[in-house]
Amino acid sequence: MAVSAEQMSRDDLVILQRKVRTPWRDAWRQLLKNKMSVASGIFILLLILVAIFADYVNPFRLEGYWATLAAENNTPFAKQLDQSKRVDAAQYPRVPPMGVYKPTEEARASSYAGFRYICGADGLGRDVLSRVIYGARVSLSVAFVGAAVSFTIGMIYGLISAFFGGQVDNIMMRIVDILYGYPLLIFVILLQVYFKALTIEYEKKGAEASALLRWLLDTNRRLGGMLFIFIALGALNWLGMARLVRGQVLSYKEKEFIEAARCVGASNSRILFVHLLPNVLGPCIVSETMAIPGYIFTEAFLSFIGLGVNAPTPSWGIMLSDAYQGMRSYWWPVFFPAIALCLTVLAFNFFGDGLRDALDPRIYER
Repeated sequence: MAVSAEQMSRDDLVILQRKVRTPWRDAWRQLLKNKMSVASGIFILLLILVAIFADYVNPFRLEGYWATLAAENNTPFAKQLDQSKRVDAAQYPRVPPMGVYKPTEEARASSYAGFRYICGADGLGRDVLSRVIYGARVSLSVAFVGAAVSFTIGMIYGLISAFFGGQVDNIMMRIVDILYGYPLLIFVILLQVYFKALTIEYEKKGAEASALLRWLLDTNRRLGGMLFIFIALGALNWLGMARLVRGQVLSYKEKEFIEAARCVGASNSRILFVHLLPNVLGPCIVSETMAIPGYIFTEAFLSFIGLGVNAPTPSWGIMLSDAYQGMRSYWWPVFFPAIALCLTVLAFNFFGDGLRDALDPRIYER
């Protein structure tokens, strides 16, 4: 039976469409249908851009977010100050967190008096909006680095444990069970106290510290105290990811496509990273996305109790800790970092919910 050219082209088009359609493309299409997840994703993207370009969007970019002026402490938000009280900003020596502050001619001509504080000033006369913007850097850095460390360690650990099974799986999972017995928050607090003590001792002894310890402490100082937070958060947060990956691999490794790969002589590494990893990646990404708000809250809590980043590096937790005692009289230094923290956590939660629905295999049945 002869087939027309038009019919052949139509069949070829259907085949091409089937080839183009992939699970990840379908998941992306499903994610775009969730308006709340799309809005949350846009908010997260804008927050990332603001954090990256904080030096340009910061209203106090000439003087720096650490600059203080006692005459304007607790200035109400969105208030235009008296122009007759202009004060030369160069009269007030300010030391940035790294290096020595050298005001430019443009900075010398500017002043705090007469500046419109969009979100007000805190108890030390520092612009709240500038500190909220730079605080986004700390929160997002901790969120993404903590998630990356947890995802990487948990993924590799769970894959190896479930794939090789037997005694290897038994020993590796017993290690996870032992580590699960330690309270995570207490462990993180103890690590931070230990690192803070090391920093103080290093500042006293100086050259007596080892080369590795000197490098770690210097790197932590340059990062404003975030390096040790990364280490503390990544120490035990991978345990849940390891268990999740192990369960997923155990359910997949006895499937027919894995047996077929073994029959054709596929190596263990190929089975792990080509056949198993893509199938377990979706639930793991969703789980880690949902865990990001926990990292943000943990960093805010550590900063609130004085075990977070080093002053004057701004953090939303430090801002809340510095201003909450006077919030009855001056509420704006507490309100704006708190609302930034809440919106960020809600955005990651909503985006994680949409990602979970998009990567659910059952969407192809609906």
